[in-house]
Amino acid sequence: MQQVVWVTRSLVERWRYRWYGRLVVTNGEDERTLPMIGTVAQWFQPGEQLIASFVDQTNDAPGFQDYALWRPTEDGTLLPIWPLWQDETTFERRSPLTGEALASYRLRFREAARESDFLAIVELEQSHYASEHEFVARWTCPDDETTIDANTRPLCPVCRHPMRFSEVLGSTRASRFLIAELLDREPYEPGIIGYVRIDPPLPIMHRRLPDGTLIRHIRRLVFPTDWFEPTYWPERLYRDLRRQHPELPPDVAWATAEEHALAECNTRAARIARVVIHPDYRGEGLGHTLVSAALRWVSERHIPEMRRSKVIVETVAMMARYNPFFERAGFRYLWDTASGRPVLFRDLVPEAEAALQRFLTTDPAALHHRGRLYRPTLEPADPLAGPIQLLHVRKAYRRSLDVARLDPELQAVLRAFGVERRVVETVVLRHLDLDIQPRELVVLIGASGAGKTTLLRLLWGAASGQRGTRFRPDAGLIRMPQNVSPAALLPGELEPQWGREPLLQRIVEATGDVVAAMELLNAVGLSDAVLWRALPSELSTGQRERARLAVLLAERPNLVLIDEFAAHLDPALAARVARKVATLLRRLAITAVIATHRPEVVTALEPDRVLVVGYGGIVQVGSPH
Repeated sequence: MQQVVWVTRSLVERWRYRWYGRLVVTNGEDERTLPMIGTVAQWFQPGEQLIASFVDQTNDAPGFQDYALWRPTEDGTLLPIWPLWQDETTFERRSPLTGEALASYRLRFREAARESDFLAIVELEQSHYASEHEFVARWTCPDDETTIDANTRPLCPVCRHPMRFSEVLGSTRASRFLIAELLDREPYEPGIIGYVRIDPPLPIMHRRLPDGTLIRHIRRLVFPTDWFEPTYWPERLYRDLRRQHPELPPDVAWATAEEHALAECNTRAARIARVVIHPDYRGEGLGHTLVSAALRWVSERHIPEMRRSKVIVETVAMMARYNPFFERAGFRYLWDTASGRPVLFRDLVPEAEAALQRFLTTDPAALHHRGRLYRPTLEPADPLAGPIQLLHVRKAYRRSLDVARLDPELQAVLRAFGVERRVVETVVLRHLDLDIQPRELVVLIGASGAGKTTLLRLLWGAASGQRGTRFRPDAGLIRMPQNVSPAALLPGELEPQWGREPLLQRIVEATGDVVAAMELLNAVGLSDAVLWRALPSELSTGQRERARLAVLLAERPNLVLIDEFAAHLDPALAARVARKVATLLRRLAITAVIATHRPEVVTALEPDRVLVVGYGGIVQVGSPH
């Protein structure tokens, strides 16, 4: 049963307001203390009227799940406040060839409300952007009020107890966090794979035109003023307080300014201030999926301040130049700020869509870019001019086994088994006839020693002109198109050259373009910007393997030969990298021959043909299905 209640006060402790707070309400006779998170409780003012419903009308101390709360809006509707918003969806990564689902993730989107949620956010922040000189979180000891900035939970230097999470540095009191929780996950997979931070719109925004001209307060010229004002602006209030009351201690003045700013903020816009996806899950399309969920959250709950309905969402993001996930979620690029950062907007109602369209069709600079910011620059080389042909190819290896080099005692052991001296000849490929078509993606499978690596070596020898018996057939002929430009990754034998320069620099030097380099690194599963500055020695084995793939593709080949693809990656990550690399190979019209022993990689690559190598030839030719 719903009833009218009035806010008496909010009880918010600064050190734990992100994950705990209380709101005291009264029905005119009795008071009840409602447990919630402080980031919700802080937005309510004494005397404000709300609508509440309680599971047990006689319980004066309801728990988190024992009540519901609504806020009346200006249009007469009731805005749900508690329980917190959440949504579930099943995200499928589908084949661009067949439309079949290659991977499926069941996700729950919900507001961060537990201390453990923020510990996961800190972990994501640290893995992406922290360094030894930068801290991403503030920690507090509730026993002695000690605070420390650190990247992982520290021990209190006073009492030696583990400290508690207090704040994500760089966020504001007005910030709200939406997390993406991975359901039905494997034990080795993370529970939270990404988050979005929602803030009120920026207080001030100026525009710099392509010719350098500055246009002040650009949003006021394009949108109704009350969409973006009054926003959260504690810095302005703090300056006023310090001028009017210089006797106030700075920390008291700042805390007062924050409270007043929360009370004043009442816009019809929101801002996406941060989007972070776990590096292993980037490139799967989860970025725009998470942003789309955040847009629903903002629209349905009027996030962050939960007052007037929202009509538009803005974001100021340099990364949008290099990754299109905002545009895939419906955002359109309008202008650059005075400092040169791109600004994108997403309409939530037809009125906002009309305002965006009006600007894009009348502004001279917008007529040129048409609302698009990201433009892929990775261009393909010319595809192979004809097929690769193997005609009656034979390759055998001859080995002489002799016990003379062993100790006498061990020689006696082998002689007991009849082993003295023997010449062993193994025919790996016997009269092999095979055509590989331009743009074809061929996967080689087979037992160890079956001849997969040998076939790749022979293809490399014919394509590169490299001499040596390993790279030449004993008999037969391999014909390559005249325009072949090969690249090979045969671990321990043929690997792309990478000296002492950082990874991103190496890729940029090869591609000649930063956007193209970032596209390649994303494709091989190295989306973590921290890794882009790493040297080869600073990467793990699996990361080096992916980095070599990026270097390989950066040389713009039209024939790629890879042995033991993704050998050092776990099954889920190997499949994700295989999907992205296969998509890129097809987009760039590259012919590829890839050897692997992993079924999940074969499935994810979606090859045009699977060749089973063994017994001196190709014993089976089939599709991946």
